[in-house]
Amino acid sequence: MADNGRSPNRVRELRENRLMTQAQLARKAKVALRTIHSVEKGMNCRMDTKRKILIALGMRFEDKDYVFPQIPRPDPFSGTQH
Repeated sequence: MADNGRSPNRVRELRENRLMTQAQLARKAKVALRTIHSVEKGMNCRMDTKRKILIALGMRFEDKDYVFPQIPRPDPFSGTQH
């Protein structure tokens, strides 16, 4: 996958499991609706935004790696992933 600033996450899946709309999640997380839309599309966001979304979904910050999995990125200097 090309590095286009996008990484898959489980926000949409978890939001839908809780029968929440994007607008409801945005209000509860105190972030803009467009932020939720962008995050669900896989756009990167700040750690503080991730924390707000996790709490709004009823999850703990410690669950961040489940909701926002880390994708190994190739090391441009060695040609290997880390």
